[in-house]
Amino acid sequence: MLWLKIQPARESAWEDRVMTSSKIYGTSLFGFIIMAAAIFMPQAFAQPSEQDPGTRIMIDLADLARPYATPAKAAPSKRIDRPKNASIRVPKGFAAKLFAGGLKNARNMKVMANGDVLVAESSAGAITLLRDADGDGKAETVSMFAEGFNRPFGLDVFGGALYIGDQVGVWRVPYALGDMKAQAKAKRITPDGAFGKPGGHWTRNLAISPDGSKIYVAIGSAGNIEVEDDPRATVQVFNIDGSGQRTFASGLRNPVGLGFYPGTSDLYTVVNERDGLGDELVPDYLTKVRADGFYGWPYSYMGSNPQPGFADKRPDLVAAAIVPDVPFRSHSAPLGMTFYTADQFPATYKGGAFVALHGSWNAKEPRAYNVVYVPFENGEPAGSYIVFASGFWLGGDDRAEVWGRPADVKVAQDGSLLIADDVSSSVWRVVYTGK
Repeated sequence: MLWLKIQPARESAWEDRVMTSSKIYGTSLFGFIIMAAAIFMPQAFAQPSEQDPGTRIMIDLADLARPYATPAKAAPSKRIDRPKNASIRVPKGFAAKLFAGGLKNARNMKVMANGDVLVAESSAGAITLLRDADGDGKAETVSMFAEGFNRPFGLDVFGGALYIGDQVGVWRVPYALGDMKAQAKAKRITPDGAFGKPGGHWTRNLAISPDGSKIYVAIGSAGNIEVEDDPRATVQVFNIDGSGQRTFASGLRNPVGLGFYPGTSDLYTVVNERDGLGDELVPDYLTKVRADGFYGWPYSYMGSNPQPGFADKRPDLVAAAIVPDVPFRSHSAPLGMTFYTADQFPATYKGGAFVALHGSWNAKEPRAYNVVYVPFENGEPAGSYIVFASGFWLGGDDRAEVWGRPADVKVAQDGSLLIADDVSSSVWRVVYTGK
C-alpha cells in the first residue's frame, strides 16, 4: 500500500542548510522513504526519482519487507555503448567531464599527494597511473605503473611504499612521489593463506591506520549465505609489516569501500548484503566498523532480524549483532567510498561521504547505478543518503541498460570528485562551478 506524506524537511542540521522544503514519498511494504530537495527540483509537483540528483532516501528499518514477500529475480544489467556526448547528471552548480578514458577495467583508485591517480584495473592484473600535468582537468598521461597481480584492488600509501591488496595478499612496492613506474618488484608481506582460498567475492580493499602502524583489509564471503570460517566476511588487521593477523570485525558479508573518518581512528566500510530474500531485502549499508563487532551475516541482518534457516544456529550472535549506521536500498551494491575533506565543493559537503553504488543485478526492479552522498553530523552518519551523480542508466525496466556503472569515488588534490566507471572503463571528474 503506497502512502504520501508532505512535511518540511527539517530532519537534521545538514538538511536545514541545503534544503528549503521537501516532499516525502514512501511505501510501508518496502520500508524506504524518498525526499526530493526543492532546490534541485522543478516547481512542478512530481514524484522524485532515485536517479534525480538531490533526491534524499532513508530506509526505515522498523518497516522492512518480510523475507520472500517480494520477488527475487536475477536481472543483470545490459551494457550499451555510451551515446555520443552522454555525460553524468549532477546537481545544479556542478559539472562533470571525462578525466580519462580507454582504460581496461577501472575499479579502485588512490590519489597521490602530487595529484597523480593510481587505478587498480583488476581484470588486467595491473595498476595504471593517470597524470594531468597541465591542470586542465583531463589526464594526458595514462601509463602502466605495475602489473602481475591477481585481481588487484586495495591501494594505499605510507612510509615510502605503495601497498596493494589482491586475492593472494598485501603487496609492498617502494614508492617515491612522482614515480611513473614501480622501481622494484612487488613483495608480498602477508603470510601464505592469510586471505583464505581465492573465490567468491574477490575484492581486497585496504586502509592503513592514521598512525601508520596497522593495515586493515576487507575480505568478502565465498558464497551468498552459508557459515564460513574467518577470514571470509570480515575485516582483518595486520601490523604494517604484514605480521600479527587477527580478525577486527566479522559478520560483514562483502565489505568493499574502506577508510578512516578524517581526523579520527574511526574505520568505516560499505557492505554488499545477501541475495535471495526478495527485491527489498537485505539493505546494503555504510557503517562504522567497531573492534570485535559482529554485523549479522549469515545468522541475521540489520541487527537481530533472523535469517531463515540460520538464526537458530547461533542465537547468541543474533542477539549481539550490530545495527549498521546507514542502510541503502537492497541490491544497490555499494563499492567505493570516500570522505570529502576539500574546499572546492560547497561547505555543506565537507565531512560527509560519497559512495559509488554499482547497481543491481538481481532485483526485478533495477536500482542505483549512481553516486550518492551520505551526510555526517558531529562526525557520525546522519542516517540518510542523497543522490549526487547519475545518468549511467538510460533505459530498461526489467534489465537496466547502462553505459556505465560507478565503481569508486575519490577526492582529487584540487578538491574535485573522481568517479571510476568499470563499464565504459573511464574516470570522470566532477567540479563545482556555481553555475
